[in-house]
Amino acid sequence: MKKRKYTGINRLLKSDALQVIINTIYDGTFKEFWDDWKWIFSFSKRYRGIIIFYTIVGIFGSTLSLGAAYVSKTLINIIVGQQVDKVWILLGTMIGMTVFSLVLSSVSSRIFTKISIYVNNDIQAEIFDKIIDARWKELSQYPSGDLLNRFNGDVGTIAGNAIGWIPNLIINIYTFIATFIVLFQTDHAMAWIAFLSAPFLLAMSRYIMRKMKEYRKRVLELNSQMMSFEVETFYNFDTIKSFGIFGHYSKRLRMWQQKFKEFNLDYNKFEIKTKILLTLVSTFVSLIAFGYCLLRLWQGQIQYGDMTFFLQQRSSLSGKFNNLVGTIPGMLNSAVSAHRIRELVELPREKHNPKAYKEMAKIADKGLTVELKDVTFGYGGKSDKKVYVNASLKAAPGEIIAVLSPSGGGKTTLMRLLLGMLNPNSGSVTLTGCDGKPVPINADLRKFFAYVPQGNTVFSGTISENMKNVREDVTDQEVVEALKTACAYDFVSELKDGINGKLGERGRGISEGQAQRLSIARAVLRNSPILLLDEATSALDIDTEELVLKNIVKQHPNKTIIVSTHRPSALRLCRRIYKIADGGIEEIDAKTAEQLMWRYADMPGGTYKPKQIIKMPDMPLSPKDESDIIPKNTNEGWWNE
Repeated sequence: MKKRKYTGINRLLKSDALQVIINTIYDGTFKEFWDDWKWIFSFSKRYRGIIIFYTIVGIFGSTLSLGAAYVSKTLINIIVGQQVDKVWILLGTMIGMTVFSLVLSSVSSRIFTKISIYVNNDIQAEIFDKIIDARWKELSQYPSGDLLNRFNGDVGTIAGNAIGWIPNLIINIYTFIATFIVLFQTDHAMAWIAFLSAPFLLAMSRYIMRKMKEYRKRVLELNSQMMSFEVETFYNFDTIKSFGIFGHYSKRLRMWQQKFKEFNLDYNKFEIKTKILLTLVSTFVSLIAFGYCLLRLWQGQIQYGDMTFFLQQRSSLSGKFNNLVGTIPGMLNSAVSAHRIRELVELPREKHNPKAYKEMAKIADKGLTVELKDVTFGYGGKSDKKVYVNASLKAAPGEIIAVLSPSGGGKTTLMRLLLGMLNPNSGSVTLTGCDGKPVPINADLRKFFAYVPQGNTVFSGTISENMKNVREDVTDQEVVEALKTACAYDFVSELKDGINGKLGERGRGISEGQAQRLSIARAVLRNSPILLLDEATSALDIDTEELVLKNIVKQHPNKTIIVSTHRPSALRLCRRIYKIADGGIEEIDAKTAEQLMWRYADMPGGTYKPKQIIKMPDMPLSPKDESDIIPKNTNEGWWNE
């Protein structure tokens, strides 16, 4: 390991944290450090008056504590000197000052705690809003665990220092100087002994404390690894049980426990040795001060109360010195946390256009057309391979169109482009109403979409709460109707509490197919002009899948529906089919779709029959089929925004 070089005044203190700050001055990055702290202070501006009051209270409290100690010294001298006439006055004064100091300390603690909570909530609320409004592409680069760690741990670090760092620094400096002055006026030599003992103790304990920090860091890392194993195990509990490998994971748990036990015992042994050494060093310094006081007492130069006061304030002076030095790592840690939080705050924001949304909302009940035109898009990875190159797609009101591709072919990327979660490198994604004016997609226009993504998207809580997440104003009857449309009410009605039945995390308590039907019902309840289904029926059987889609089309014939799938059964209801291949989007006919289905569909070959393929617009439907599958378009008001 490369030895750290200490410079300037830090050659004496040899503090790693202080050296980092000094290095930022020399390498030109101090501005970043200062900007991080300016950002921290921006949250405490509204509490400026309370912070000033907190500082004043702290200074006044320190003054009273020092005064109480001085009165205590005088009281002891009076008692030893048997000057009874002054005892009660001084005793009352000391008790009054102590009680008042205790009250001030309690008030100060209460104020600090309140402001910390307020600032913590302010920062968390702002960060939460920024994360929610950040562009998906940039935000997806941060793992969920990292976001949670920043959102909770870093915010907590900042909140405490945003209001406490400067007040505590001022209070500690004041108390240190005041204590030294009082000691110096009383006894010059004792003041210097108390002053010099502080850096001596700090120098002796610096190496030990750094080693303890390293040990602590390793303990936390090991604890984090063990926690990750536990979370992963319980998350994949079904898989572990289905493979019958419980014994293997039981052995792994005991292995982690053994490592954890050995390391913690080793750390505990080091703590004991460290405590003994620090205690011996502290005792040695105290003995020097005690010996000096005894000498002065024996020579009759001081009284017993003076000796008690000297020893007490020497300890206080050392403590305040350590507190002052300790503010440097705290300041550095807060700046690091602020920098990590600012990375999230400064992520590019999504595009908004409230005015365009208000204008389009007036005509949305007549249906909306979504169009992808000459779009080129890539995620910008190392290979920088484009997912789409000059791709185009259009879906109008009353249409159900299907999008086919193999797994990983770009269907989900297409959905994100349509929703405005991803921005194309070139080309356009627009919404157009009956007025014929195309509007570029933005985050506000996303309100016109109902999206059912791949996988399980059910939240913990009641079924009703899950449904009302997308529309808080709906009635229970509307929830029931949406569940019926998605063929979900049959199993929901059998639950003990019906729509008020509670579900566990990720919909634990229901099957994958039932979870998908709830997600579809939620999208139906959203009642938006455009419905996007991204492999949303993959866990349903063919009959249920077809019935769900028929119900949606019958009840909302003017809705624009885009279905991404590689199952053939969903295509029966589609007017048009698009194929994603080689970065392009191409419209195909039924025969081509049939051939692709044999390649894409993840189902046994014998269950797929050509007669399941849709009847395209150039293949007229019989009156009977038409009424059964795709009703005539209407403009009746199903759009309720």
